[in-house]
Amino acid sequence: MAEILLLAPDPSTAGAALPALEFLPHHVRQAPLAPSSLVDLPNTDLIMLDARRDLQSARATARLLRVTGVVVPVLLIVTEGGLTALNADWGVRDFLLSGASPGEIEARLRLALANPVTMGADPPDEAIAQGNLVINPVAYTAKLHGRTLDLTYKEFELLRYLASHPGRVFTRTQLLQEVWGYDYYGGTRTVDVHVRRLRAKLGPENDQLIGTVRNVGYRFDSPKERHRSRGSGSDGRSSEGGAAEEASDDAAHRAPA
Repeated sequence: MAEILLLAPDPSTAGAALPALEFLPHHVRQAPLAPSSLVDLPNTDLIMLDARRDLQSARATARLLRVTGVVVPVLLIVTEGGLTALNADWGVRDFLLSGASPGEIEARLRLALANPVTMGADPPDEAIAQGNLVINPVAYTAKLHGRTLDLTYKEFELLRYLASHPGRVFTRTQLLQEVWGYDYYGGTRTVDVHVRRLRAKLGPENDQLIGTVRNVGYRFDSPKERHRSRGSGSDGRSSEGGAAEEASDDAAHRAPA
């Protein structure tokens, strides 16, 4: 019999996440799908995350489990629609569809528990330092010249993702998939709105950290690269003259944070 911790957005309805689990002889404890549940984790053999209705929270919790060095396997409970959002950076051992049968659940648990040490093998996420900008992915903070930026969750995730891949250009669709997730059904214009907000919070002296490639998307321009661009005569803002494209952001609807 295994000790299982099931983290769900609403612990009172956690049983609906994997109904067939109740037919198996395992001890299941339930807790909210929130960072507070990770402060004092009880002794457990395996953790399940209910990601049926909130893929973003489940992904963030999975990342926190990985970076804090939890050494038990993590399984994700998803619907078929959520499968398109799964990839290796979640750091989970396996997944289960909500309607899985008792036999399938038992088989996946058996395989996961046969090799329990999966998380913690990778080193914790390190701070991302780009000049005077320091991003701490564990504490979810971003500091510029030692001052903490007041960012929403999505603004932080967007800045972190871009800064993790300096110089690489991402289309709006790519950013929407990686930062918002496939469960977000809004238009790509929301990326433009969040970029504009980020630039405003970075300030006029640092907004060039996020460059626009016209008709393509956005990239993070590290301070070193911007310095080289200025030395070669470039304006350092946008390699393709993105200022005109950004002007159209003013017509965008207010995007959710």
